[in-house]
Amino acid sequence: MPDIIDFSERIKKGDRVALGRAITYVESSLPTHQDFIQEVLNRLMPFTGKSIRIGITGSPGVGKSTFVESLGMYLIEQGHQVGVLAVDPSSRQTGGSILGDKTRMMKLGASQNAFVRPSPAGKTLGGVARHTRETILLCEAAGYDIILVETVGVGQSETAVYDMTDFYLLMILSGAGDELQGIKRGVVELADLVAVNKADINSSLAQKAKAAYTNALHLFPAKESQWTPPVITTSALTGDGIESIWEEIKKHHQLVQDSGYFQIRRKAQLLQWMDDALQLEIFSHFFANKKLKKAIEAHKKQVLQLKITPFSAAKQLILLFLRQK
Repeated sequence: MPDIIDFSERIKKGDRVALGRAITYVESSLPTHQDFIQEVLNRLMPFTGKSIRIGITGSPGVGKSTFVESLGMYLIEQGHQVGVLAVDPSSRQTGGSILGDKTRMMKLGASQNAFVRPSPAGKTLGGVARHTRETILLCEAAGYDIILVETVGVGQSETAVYDMTDFYLLMILSGAGDELQGIKRGVVELADLVAVNKADINSSLAQKAKAAYTNALHLFPAKESQWTPPVITTSALTGDGIESIWEEIKKHHQLVQDSGYFQIRRKAQLLQWMDDALQLEIFSHFFANKKLKKAIEAHKKQVLQLKITPFSAAKQLILLFLRQK
């Protein structure tokens, strides 16, 4: 393993090779890699937290990757250093992932002012990879002041990205059936901005979708941050609307900074991260307990034989686990 102090310093200096290697350690399941990278993260924590973290979600085919590249290139032109964490869905059968986002962001991936890292979602729900939070911190420590997190974009569990970003951007398409197809409380009520993408294809449909979403957003309760989410038509392909979206992100950032809500959210996210990590650790230790393996198999048989409910089986196994010394 590398020297912890030297390795941490290389990341702080923006060494892209060290940053990529650090993320590989983060994603590794080897205990030695995990112990090492946690020590590195502990050293880097004081140098993190100074970026704007933007979560970008939307259904597959909405144009997230093209949008991320357009926004990322625009931000670089404005003098920013951009970190992109693109999460690809994993196969349930093999666990494999295509990791194609980097090939769809050729310009951004080639820029010295951007760092693009695709990661497999694995079995993690919420549209983000299990170790996305650690990866965000590493990118911040390396000097990236804007972090874009592109989620998987499938299912109804896309809200996890909200717990690790400062601005939640929802992308939709116009003309895809019901104009209010995306109005589901689990995602839309958390959105800080709704972007109607591919507006260059049919401007009138895009305006119709914008009006429908603008009206629908008024049905949701006021945000704790006192921010009113705008709806903006855009074209990731032509770049139309990108500047307007960035201006809204800056307005939001200024609002939450001035009100103190920014720090409140960041502290809440850290505690949420701790809770999630605690659950994962308990889960890992439970199934790694050799003394429980026979009991788990026995309870599975009882469940299949309809002798006890799955809930009763789980409760009994937890009690057995707590008695273990």
